[in-house]
Amino acid sequence: MTGVRGPLRHVAAAIALAMASYHFYVVLFGVPSVFYFRGTHWLFALVLIFLVFPTRHRADGTPPFFARLADFALIGASVASVGYIFVNHDYVLDRFAYVDELRTADLVLGILFILVTLEATRRVVGLALPLTAAAFLVYALAHRDLASQIVDQMYLTTEGIFGIPLNVSATYMVLFILFGAFVERSGTGRLFRDFSLALAGASAGGPAKVACVTSAMFGTISGSSTANVMTTGTFTIPMMKRIGYRPAFAGAVEAVASTGGQIMPPIMGAAAFVMAEFMAVSYLTVVSIAIIPAVLYFVAVFFAVHFEARRAGIEGLPRPDLPRMGKVLAERGHQFLPMAVIVGVLAAGYSPPYAALCGLLSIVPVALARRTTRHEISLWMVFEALTTGVRNALTVSAACACAGIVIGVISLSGLGVDFTQFVVALSRDTMVLALALTAVAGIVLGMGLPTTPAYIVQVALLVPALIKLGVPLEAAHLFVFYFAILSVITPPVAISLYAANGLSGAGLWDSGLAAVKLAATGYIVPFMFVYGPALLLIGDGLDIVRAVASALVGVVCLASALNGFLLRRSRAWERLILFAAAIALLMPDAAADLAGLALAAAVLATQRYRKHIPAT
Repeated sequence: MTGVRGPLRHVAAAIALAMASYHFYVVLFGVPSVFYFRGTHWLFALVLIFLVFPTRHRADGTPPFFARLADFALIGASVASVGYIFVNHDYVLDRFAYVDELRTADLVLGILFILVTLEATRRVVGLALPLTAAAFLVYALAHRDLASQIVDQMYLTTEGIFGIPLNVSATYMVLFILFGAFVERSGTGRLFRDFSLALAGASAGGPAKVACVTSAMFGTISGSSTANVMTTGTFTIPMMKRIGYRPAFAGAVEAVASTGGQIMPPIMGAAAFVMAEFMAVSYLTVVSIAIIPAVLYFVAVFFAVHFEARRAGIEGLPRPDLPRMGKVLAERGHQFLPMAVIVGVLAAGYSPPYAALCGLLSIVPVALARRTTRHEISLWMVFEALTTGVRNALTVSAACACAGIVIGVISLSGLGVDFTQFVVALSRDTMVLALALTAVAGIVLGMGLPTTPAYIVQVALLVPALIKLGVPLEAAHLFVFYFAILSVITPPVAISLYAANGLSGAGLWDSGLAAVKLAATGYIVPFMFVYGPALLLIGDGLDIVRAVASALVGVVCLASALNGFLLRRSRAWERLILFAAAIALLMPDAAADLAGLALAAAVLATQRYRKHIPAT
């Protein structure tokens, strides 16, 4: 396991394997008591974090002696604080929270537990989330009537660190991250790449379209847009630059497509299961409401790169250099089966963790079934997939545990209610203003945070305000989820863009402007499905068909307007008309749809018969 050397490397690997085995055992034999389950999960993560992510390094990558002693002290503090819960399990369950006085041991170990949680999160996530959690703790401490209850809430109840976010991490996300690690190690990434190249590589601007398809497929599994950029961008960004795309545009395409992978069913980077938990609905319900907005997002990005390529005269890759679709599917098509297994098991009514385990267990036999992929499988590959998956899960576990602090303070202080009243008062019951305020707040709250904790924080702060204003539950959750995701490509704190720029060599603001243009549908569609739930497949069948069809035409018009090309280069007035057509078509109104279609048809006819400007 990377990050640790010598005998400790073997110790860390053994603990990682034990953590993976524990989660497999729970899926097969049932979840133990809530404190045992979440506590064991978080204790595994804490020990590994302090082993694998030392606080300081020498030049050769090893930690100094005293720094390593501090790491061992933090491991001891983690074992003591979680172990205390296990040893005194009946006492913790039987006491009256906020009423019974805290024992001295409760207070000391509770404070210690909060501190090690903040430090562990700092090591794997960065400063943004622990500083946010610390600010919320300071807010609670500033209220004398809350100060005595903080440790109680965070440590001895399931409303703080041991709350819903950590439960989501332990129940769903570890297994799906392990699934993603097995998919990557088994050579399925090559299937995604070759499939995308065969599908779109030869068309105008082919590599950018390949980036859209590959990143959508990889992103729905990986759960991290930044990790997705670093995985797929290493080959898509150089290809885009080689055929003529500007570095800023190439980096933006990869960042936007990788980010969109998290809104694309079936897995949505495991976010589908987080949303299902918070909305108390089934996984299939979440997939049904998310599918159309995700399709609109990627249709818009796909046409944006197509129009940019046509406008700039960028051709695709030579067809003889590309893999053939028939050969790709014949040699590696069977590696799509594990994802089909997950969807099939879920559709059969089994739990998401069980579906993830079935999908994971199918990867090895599926790869071994064909000679073309058999060489990808070995005991070492299984070992590496397990340890890599657990290592990747540490970031999510820490983020969820730390997000539990934020949620705990919001619940304890009533801050969520106050924020709801503030938004309602500021918007003066005007829905569009409330949505705009929520979108801005969502982007600000999400800056610097991984998607999952950003979404969790927004569920506590922003969703109640939207619901109070009459937004349907499903639309409210998906609305804040979109803006939690878009924060990673929205300057100035655009983490995924920073990663893409490291590969493309572009500057932040150039790539940021390009990314906002490419992802424009992502900023607009959430407003549309709030006003028109038909885009979430809610309502009458005919209304759904009309809304989806008009929205598809609308996002194409939007991409055309922003990139200045439809059938040929667009004049300024044509772009304005296309933008107006896009907005009209995205509105949930039949008359607006007809007006939008008329405007789009007018521009289409004008360009079709504009003889004196040659087609490009």
